[in-house]
Amino acid sequence: MDFKLDKSHLLQQELFRRFAETEIKPLAKEMDEKEAYDLELLAKMQKYGFFGVPYSKEYGGAGSDTLGYTLCMEEVSKIDASTGITISVHTSLCCSCINNYGTEEQKQKYLRPLIDGSRIGCFGLTETNAGSDVQGAQTTAVKDGDEWVINGSKIFTTNSGFADTCIVFALTDRSVPAAKGMTAFIVDLKDTPGVTVSENIERMGIRAASNCIVSYDNVRVSADRQLGQVGKGFKIAMGALDCGRIGIAAQAVGIAHAREHELVVGVGCGLGCGRAGFGPRGGCGHGSAFVRQRVPLFRTRGEEQRAGALGIARLVGVADAARLLPPEQHAACERGQRGLAGLVLAEHHVEVRRERARHLVGERAEARDLHTLEVRRAAALGRHSSPRFSRSSTRSSASAASSSMRRV
Repeated sequence: MDFKLDKSHLLQQELFRRFAETEIKPLAKEMDEKEAYDLELLAKMQKYGFFGVPYSKEYGGAGSDTLGYTLCMEEVSKIDASTGITISVHTSLCCSCINNYGTEEQKQKYLRPLIDGSRIGCFGLTETNAGSDVQGAQTTAVKDGDEWVINGSKIFTTNSGFADTCIVFALTDRSVPAAKGMTAFIVDLKDTPGVTVSENIERMGIRAASNCIVSYDNVRVSADRQLGQVGKGFKIAMGALDCGRIGIAAQAVGIAHAREHELVVGVGCGLGCGRAGFGPRGGCGHGSAFVRQRVPLFRTRGEEQRAGALGIARLVGVADAARLLPPEQHAACERGQRGLAGLVLAEHHVEVRRERARHLVGERAEARDLHTLEVRRAAALGRHSSPRFSRSSTRSSASAASSSMRRV
């Protein structure tokens, strides 16, 4: 496969990189410390089309493709992982649900304002007792005439602090497993009675991204806000998470490449020069020799990770991402999330911020793949709940997936 970018994608990459350097970088540290996303920056990204990169111009998108979106995620995540996840949840999770399963009327009414920059979207699936195992979901939707009445709450809803639209998944049939009794709905978070959004949840990393608990108390939504068929919400949710893997892999690659660049620059100027702690190990001594010896390895691994993410992006479009086998998706994330950021720790704030972000990216990708593999396996066996599994078995699956990716 040819991994060279054509002129169009090179231009897109340069535009994303320039915006990240000039607009995001000056605010990244402050946003992380305040644990709040800058709404003026958000408005700029809406204005310049960051929230509709892979979608058709027919609905107000930029008319690019999945590779263009992947480049966007990589470049902004090099500077700030919180910006990356803000774009990813909106694009890969919220918009993809309507794009792939909505009617033409729903696309014109709800998708268009999301991808033309008028509105921001989020994705309401995770609950307190239903994280990787969605079978534990408790949020319900009951039909009442021409409306649905939603009750329950969703936790860790990224973008919810400022989002306009949320794809909410609720049980419409409690007599069957969630995989057969869940339905998706398009809910307006700002103007719908009964919707309550909490303050931001304190987190270890990716702290600037909005992440709240959204509660639904007798929230009424009209029938035209039902997304897809009744009982098919689980399929819609899994398809969206499959789409999200491409963006998260690109985010992880961006974080890793930024760390690699900092290490190379640090070696060039004498990393740790002037430090006297623990004897003569700083500066041009033995301490920085450790880093010098590993810079070629960092760069090789970084290119391998990037090739994996871009290769997946070339093979599929956002609408077709769900067709990838879970092991292949896991391998794309695996290549992006491992290695670089955690090998050498320094004391600068930006490095600590990226290290926290790297761990969260890894945990999120692992949870998503774990869920997809085990729940689908349970469904195939006719079980109503996910089987228990060990971390070692998951790592073995990831190793096998990585091997298969090397043959692509």
